[in-house]
Amino acid sequence: MTYSSVLKSNESYLQEKGKIVEILKIQSEALLAIHEFLYQEGLLQMMPVIVSPVTDPLCHPVYKATITYLNQKLQLTKSMALHKQVAISTLGVKGIYIVSPNVRLEKDVQSDNHLLEFSQLDIELKDTSAHEFMSFMEDLVIYIFAKVQDRCEKELKELRAHIKIPRKPFRVHSSWDLRREFGEEFGSRISQREDDLFWITDFEREFYDKEDEVRRGHYHNYDLYYPEGYGEALSGGERDYKYEIIVRKLKERNHRFEEFTPYLELAKADMIGPSAGGGLGVERLVRFLTKRSHIKEITLFPKVPGERIFM
Repeated sequence: MTYSSVLKSNESYLQEKGKIVEILKIQSEALLAIHEFLYQEGLLQMMPVIVSPVTDPLCHPVYKATITYLNQKLQLTKSMALHKQVAISTLGVKGIYIVSPNVRLEKDVQSDNHLLEFSQLDIELKDTSAHEFMSFMEDLVIYIFAKVQDRCEKELKELRAHIKIPRKPFRVHSSWDLRREFGEEFGSRISQREDDLFWITDFEREFYDKEDEVRRGHYHNYDLYYPEGYGEALSGGERDYKYEIIVRKLKERNHRFEEFTPYLELAKADMIGPSAGGGLGVERLVRFLTKRSHIKEITLFPKVPGERIFM
């Protein structure tokens, strides 16, 4: 396929599936609202980490994206979860945030909500509980939705997209209850049923999510979900930070200690403290605001798992 034919095909696709200029306008206003809200709340913005010896191991398998530079193996960032935790422990501030590029080379994903390359709003708040972080994010989401609704009336009308501004508190579901009702696909199933944003809590997953001190196997973590089948919006939790607990959980998950050496050294030196955070997918946010049928419709250069990448 020639370059010109791909351009022509892409132009036709955008005309049929969505209006990219209107979509990018809404994306710009959503990002502006994010910066406004977090600045007003006293959070400091950090620049993203693109390559590092250490990155989030994730709780599902992906192909490793690594490079070797001066005999040092580096990974492309899957998420800044570990870097955020270290940073907020080092800085004497309420919170930090990053609009961070993430690369996740997904295995066998058939989804209208996944990209190999995407941006994530990463937030970490110092000395914060799961409940406090969830309330903070509800305020942020409500602010974003209200500002986009106010500033993008023309674009929303052109896209035939209606924004319903949610009200606090959002509904909360336990992952254990949903799994009993819907099985392992409970996230997508409940998203199709709900008509407003909601939380799912208590997942057994990454080693850094805080485990309940009394109920082993239960966790102080949470995912924010969109309704109408749009799926997961945010994933996060309180953080475990004590060295002995981190080591135990790495062993339980069969992680290789050498992949986390810098992080473990900081934990052993008591240089990591309590915090809570999460990552909100920017493209998924824009997809929900614009009511597109597939996440690839909101970017000019989509990289979809299983599809050939042109540019």
